[in-house]
Amino acid sequence: MNEWLKKVLDKGKDLWSKWKPVQKVILIGIVVVVIVVIVAAAKLSAKPSSVRLFNNAVTDENVRLKIMDRLDAENVSAYTDDSGYIYVPDASTKRRMLAILNDENLIPSNLDIWADYFNRSWSTTDAEQNVKLQIKRQQELKKFLESYSDISMADVSITLPESKLFASEQTPVKASVILRASPSLLQDKNRILGIQRAILGAVDGLTAENLVITNSDGQQVNDFEGMAAFDRLSLVEKGEKIKQKREVEIRAKILNLFQNTYTPDRCRDMVVAVEMDLSHKESTSTEYSPIVIKPDNPDTPYDDSEYRETLPISEQIVTKVWQGTGYNPEGPAGVEGQTPPVYSDMSNVIGKSEESGVTHNNVINTKQTSEVTSPKIDKISVSVNIDGEWKTERYPNGDPKIDEDGSLKRIYKPLTPEEIAEAERSIRGAIGYNRDRGDLVVVTNIAYDRTEQFAAEDAAYYAAIQRRRTILLILISVAVVLVSFILFRIISKEMERRRREKEEEMLRRQQAERERALWDAKDEGMEVTMSVEETRRMELQENAISMAKEHPEDVAMLIRTWLMEE
Repeated sequence: MNEWLKKVLDKGKDLWSKWKPVQKVILIGIVVVVIVVIVAAAKLSAKPSSVRLFNNAVTDENVRLKIMDRLDAENVSAYTDDSGYIYVPDASTKRRMLAILNDENLIPSNLDIWADYFNRSWSTTDAEQNVKLQIKRQQELKKFLESYSDISMADVSITLPESKLFASEQTPVKASVILRASPSLLQDKNRILGIQRAILGAVDGLTAENLVITNSDGQQVNDFEGMAAFDRLSLVEKGEKIKQKREVEIRAKILNLFQNTYTPDRCRDMVVAVEMDLSHKESTSTEYSPIVIKPDNPDTPYDDSEYRETLPISEQIVTKVWQGTGYNPEGPAGVEGQTPPVYSDMSNVIGKSEESGVTHNNVINTKQTSEVTSPKIDKISVSVNIDGEWKTERYPNGDPKIDEDGSLKRIYKPLTPEEIAEAERSIRGAIGYNRDRGDLVVVTNIAYDRTEQFAAEDAAYYAAIQRRRTILLILISVAVVLVSFILFRIISKEMERRRREKEEEMLRRQQAERERALWDAKDEGMEVTMSVEETRRMELQENAISMAKEHPEDVAMLIRTWLMEE
């Protein structure tokens, strides 16, 4: 093992001695980066990965599911454990989600979101605890309120009075909060109530009467009695928004229908007016109708239904027969009765009477309806204009015809009455047309002013013609230049070839004369001495001849390269 370690160290030293300074610096940098990454990972892993959303477990499964769904809607990676505790990534996320849950009243009533925020140390005195408690509450309330997306700044002031012996002498806890927030939050009664609940839960002994929440201008926003006028205004605004939303939906539906049919350029203008009853109405009605014995068959062209006005449910028949003498009531014993003499004489007459009666109990259809209407559409009016179709007249070869003023010749084709009627039927089907309600649908065919459009099309047409001409001239010019260049190159190469041939012929003649002179001088016995230049030229010539014989392809490539360079 020691020998292996020694070999490794020796090899490392050898490599280190062979490396350049740049390579050494790169290696040191890599080692430092790796160490920094390891240390950072260790520190991050040592930090808590999540915090509890509530300090108590949420035992109600339905409530827990609602809270988890709301957390998922805000893209918060939350989870729950087996005990019912909900965990979120960090403290800032906890404050933000507590604000949202409190705003939407999703926090269970048995949970205190301020638990463990204001814990007291065992060594703290009452006076110190009161001061710390006041500062801590103000800081935590400020952070909590500023976690709302609509609140940019919150100023919290809490007054904690000294404890008195008698309750009648005790000064109440007071608090004031200044919010710099969006108008939508300040005018929303439910959200202000949620903020008030959170503040009251954070400060023990604080009541709604002693809590003042104002905006940045000093206007109190938690005066709910004084906000009744704002509530009425809010209802009116909501009604107007509902009306505008309905108008936009109808307009988008019809525009999409006609723009796909007639193109967006031909269907631009559309006016939709919806009249709505925004009042809150409750009505109860009773409707009586005949009883249907046989419903109408929709497959027959006539009404074959059968109705009955009433339907018996019970019947009673009574028959009474009486026969005997009349009865003359007398008074107490020894006292004459008070019956008139006429009836007294008839008291012993024998008589007979019969009485019969029939009672029928019938029922009819009764329908009781109780409805609440708010809001209700009273009338829908739709007006749409569809332009006709413009076409450019063309010759058989496809070229457009030109008018006398130089513009393209066009013809206008208006909508036919059948097309207008079809458009009206389409609109009525799209809006749920109700004639009894007084709905109105108007389709017109008014030509749009297309002066600028036609001028732009004419300019584009002539510009295209001019562009084609320009491109043609440029192509002709380029072709002339290319042909001229090619001719120039051919002529230049021909002249160069002839000049080279002339020089080569001259060189051959000079060489031949020189060789002939040398041979003549040799034949005459004269001693010939050649200059260094001539000797070198002879050697180069002999080498070139021998190389051309041995490697003809290389020599041909070399000569071709020389010719291309020239």
